[in-house]
Amino acid sequence: MHSQKSTQAGVNLATIGAFVLVFAVLFVIALMNAPVKATGQVTETLGSYLTEVRKTALPFVVIVGLLAVGVAAAAAVVVRREWPDLSRRRALIAGYSFLAPYLLVTLTFTVGVILFALYIAFTKYEIYAEPTFVGLDNFVKALKSKEFLQSLHNVLWYAVIVTIAQTTIAIGLAVLLNTPMRFKQLFRTIFYAPSVTSSVVITLIFVWLYLKTGYINLMFDKVWGLFGLDYKAIDWLGNPKGLIQLIVEAFGGKIPSQQWFLRGPSVAWCALMVQNIFTTAPTFMIMFLAALQDINPSLYEAASIDGANGWQQFWKITLPLLRPIVVLVLVLSTIGTLQIFDQVYLATAGGPLGTTLTPVYLVYTEALGKQGPIQMGYASAIAFILAILIFIFTFIQRRLIERGAEQY
Repeated sequence: MHSQKSTQAGVNLATIGAFVLVFAVLFVIALMNAPVKATGQVTETLGSYLTEVRKTALPFVVIVGLLAVGVAAAAAVVVRREWPDLSRRRALIAGYSFLAPYLLVTLTFTVGVILFALYIAFTKYEIYAEPTFVGLDNFVKALKSKEFLQSLHNVLWYAVIVTIAQTTIAIGLAVLLNTPMRFKQLFRTIFYAPSVTSSVVITLIFVWLYLKTGYINLMFDKVWGLFGLDYKAIDWLGNPKGLIQLIVEAFGGKIPSQQWFLRGPSVAWCALMVQNIFTTAPTFMIMFLAALQDINPSLYEAASIDGANGWQQFWKITLPLLRPIVVLVLVLSTIGTLQIFDQVYLATAGGPLGTTLTPVYLVYTEALGKQGPIQMGYASAIAFILAILIFIFTFIQRRLIERGAEQY
């Protein structure tokens, strides 16, 4: 009887300890991520910081504190269930001891930051002033902003063209490198090299190539010269004219400036698309190549015996069996293209005339006040709208393309 009471007391103590520990850790993380005025006086001492938190960020701390109570209660329930069994207790302690460093980093710098961003998305927050609750004003402002709508227009063109192009090229390269050929390993290395090169380095190289005096214009000039034609150098990263606009003008038409959304992707935007396709397609090529090597060769032998040629084998065997990888590549590619930032930042800074502006670059400029006052709340609202769009596109892709892929 005494042993049972002692065991029960140990379980109760462990349960209470787990609740207090988890709640304390999460509450400290909430305090670290509280939206306060970022001035020297506020962050000078712990006391001044806590005073500022109580003054300006109390709603945030209360909301996160309630979430912390829920998580701590769930942790306490788990401990109470597992603690009486010695082996399960040891496994619980060992498992979470190994997970603790990762969980602390993730909760502090990922979950905490997301909660911070979600909170300030409903406020007017300029870092150096107290956040003021404005409700959905930031989201409404974003959806009415021509800059944001233009950035969505740009990035949707980018996602559609780049995703389709690099997926097609990646499949073609993978099929090519999966066939018997000499120097196969050398070609794999050459094709894959751009993907392991720094994005900054690749972007700067392409910026030099796209100069009016760069090698791309020089190449076109030489090719045109072979036919006795004069070539006018193109400012690849400075030309705001859209592809559809150029086609319409070639036939004597004109698209009014008010209908900028009908002009298609600009020349500068297409130049960045080519760069992204060049650097990303090899990564997906490796994924397709690994999938191709898992296909049973006997399927192709049976198809050959039945009289199927190479093209028929590709459409009837290779492509259906690659369908799960195609789904993965399309999802990853869509997410990556909708979040494009570094190439725009280094090459065009959103120009010319906003034709290469993207939502992530707009978040950067608004949050840090690069083109006006700091608007952290507005930037957070844009970020969450983009996150919702990414989720919607990913969900639609999975529903449309992944349907029926389970059989493979």
